[in-house]
Amino acid sequence: MKCLRSNRAVTLLQLSGPLLCLPFLLTPAAMAKEQPKTVQTKQKIAKKQPSTVLETMVVTEKSDQKLAAASAEVALSPGGVSLVDINDLHDRNISSIADFFRYVPGVWATSQSGNDEVFITSRGSNLDANNFAGSGVKLLQDGLPVTAADGNNHNRMIDPLASSFATVARGGNAFKYGASTLGGAIDFTSPTAHDSATARLALSGGSFGQFLGRGTVSKVFNDSFDGLLTLEGKEWDGFRDHNKQDRFGVYSNFGWQISDSIVNRTFVSYIKNNQQLPGQLTRAQLDANPYQASTQAIGGNYQLNTETERVANKTTWTIDDKSSLDVGFSFENQHLYHPIVDTVHFFPGDTADRFSLLVDSVQQDWGTTARYNLSLDSHDLLLGVNYGTNSDKGGNYTNVGGTRGPMTNQITKEADNVEIFAQDHWHITDKWTLTPALQGVFAHREVNNTRLPIPQDANFNVYSQGGNPSKNYSGINPSLGLMYNLTKRSSLYGNVSRLYAPPTNYNISDNITAGLTTTNLKAMEGTSVEIGTRGNQKVGNLNDVNWDLSLYYSWLNNEILSTTPPGGSAKAANFDNTIHAGVEGLIGGSFALDGKGTHTIKPMLTYTINHFSFDNDRTYANNALPAAPKYFLKGEAIYHHASGYFIGPTFDVVGKRWGDYANTYKIDSYGLLGMRTGWSNKNYKVFLEGRNLLDTKYVANTNIMNTATATDAMLNAGAPLSFYGGIEITY
Repeated sequence: MKCLRSNRAVTLLQLSGPLLCLPFLLTPAAMAKEQPKTVQTKQKIAKKQPSTVLETMVVTEKSDQKLAAASAEVALSPGGVSLVDINDLHDRNISSIADFFRYVPGVWATSQSGNDEVFITSRGSNLDANNFAGSGVKLLQDGLPVTAADGNNHNRMIDPLASSFATVARGGNAFKYGASTLGGAIDFTSPTAHDSATARLALSGGSFGQFLGRGTVSKVFNDSFDGLLTLEGKEWDGFRDHNKQDRFGVYSNFGWQISDSIVNRTFVSYIKNNQQLPGQLTRAQLDANPYQASTQAIGGNYQLNTETERVANKTTWTIDDKSSLDVGFSFENQHLYHPIVDTVHFFPGDTADRFSLLVDSVQQDWGTTARYNLSLDSHDLLLGVNYGTNSDKGGNYTNVGGTRGPMTNQITKEADNVEIFAQDHWHITDKWTLTPALQGVFAHREVNNTRLPIPQDANFNVYSQGGNPSKNYSGINPSLGLMYNLTKRSSLYGNVSRLYAPPTNYNISDNITAGLTTTNLKAMEGTSVEIGTRGNQKVGNLNDVNWDLSLYYSWLNNEILSTTPPGGSAKAANFDNTIHAGVEGLIGGSFALDGKGTHTIKPMLTYTINHFSFDNDRTYANNALPAAPKYFLKGEAIYHHASGYFIGPTFDVVGKRWGDYANTYKIDSYGLLGMRTGWSNKNYKVFLEGRNLLDTKYVANTNIMNTATATDAMLNAGAPLSFYGGIEITY
């Protein structure tokens, strides 16, 4: 993945203070082409291009123009935003979306056991590590929502390899998508027949029975119609016991050029994903055999099985060379089958089978969006509205070895969300750009949970209740950003923004399961400030260095975290005051080792420092929040030959983290070493990748409790020594 490229894709460089000297020590990676001048206004860009950015991007739909337009927009963002070219991921092993996030600073993403169940936190969102209700980051495809209306990422992640590029806007920088979540938003842009090869076949595989196959065909039929179809499959035995996965996916889109100024595109996808879950281990179990499954996971046959159908439609009207309108809708239907709890004993010495859990539900999501862009004198204006509605119907059952026993809870969840937003890039002078923005969030949450009597818990009063909490939320969130262009290739930026996130329906439902018939959960809100610098500096004719440094500090009120006391069940709670702060950095470029550029070395380094803590909390004082490491460093230094051959090491250095709010359960730091090599030309790519070459035993992620002990099953081991290879043929 290239660190920063103009006319291709931009991965904005986030660089910590101590690394500011590294541009002169590291050869710039990743950027064979020159970056668009980040300090030019859109007016100036338009003057240099006969066709405006909007017209070129929307009407002709050429890949380079779409990426250049996206990178020009990112370059005007006064905060931490990354643009990732998915094509740069095709020469390495991408087994889950966690691999996609590898070089996105500020985002910590780990797979539970190498499968598609991935824990993601951006700027400290979702730190209760509740994978079943992952929230805090708004996911979109082609500007249309994938995240449900209640803010939950409903048990599936987007396949990054089915996209062309993706924009990762962290924190308050996601206002242009209507999001005001702590973690921001990620928008994946699909390839079309206009910017894709006629045919592409990719096969890869390796350790632990991994096999991935993907085939794409596309065609532009005439001046009015085009289509693209991708089929993909994945098989995975896993490096832990009870860890198999099989996935099949279909991704397609069809375009209709209605007129010279109007384009309509329909997106259709189908995903069937079945995966076993190995469960968590105690410290003693991890030390004895980190790759075993828990006895509960085997006895309860833990699984996460989803079947998803999605259809979306988007129409873009290029009104003139200064304005455009996008209107779209999406619908998604998902069936979830999730045996997840075998047996829980609630009291010391209690041996009765009190509680087991299998979730079987159908979720439907509707989303609509409208976005109007206008260039007016020195202003680039955006007006938008998003509406989403979500319905989740089904229930909880007792889990009998992975099959449904009696229903324990009949559950219906409803959510509505309206986001209205406006943003202006006001080019005050050639040097200064002011970006004010305003967003309104209006949300409704409702859960109807009817508890059904079953013999095993007839005497357990806390589980004899149901409830029907319903609540409305609303918030107004302003933002103000400022950018100063130091040179044509470097700038300073800063912003202050308001954050607001209502609870998810899973938060509310957990409280009912824990015996609370109503919810008093408040929306999380807070204020965040951010400063930074980014740039691209040529060093001679053959070399360049790129950097971006972002420092942010957020004061939050009523952060929602799941709490799990020993022997009890999870429930969500508001915490009065928390702090989320950090440093996000990435640096890279390309240095020639000779006078012709035949030999180059392309290093890339990301560095993230996290400071997430309670702030004078009544129970946890100023303790650090769990799950996210104090720091993590990821990088590579790849040698490239002009013939297409490449080779070089990769490395990870991850700091310690906590597994509980009490800060009594520490997860140790670790380091990993890997290696990548391969060869490519216009039509072929071949790669071989080795990971964890020193066979280090480490914890990938952990469950979270209030106060954990050594006997609690908390830990998921990371992957041992492994090798992967693949080939891609493109015509």
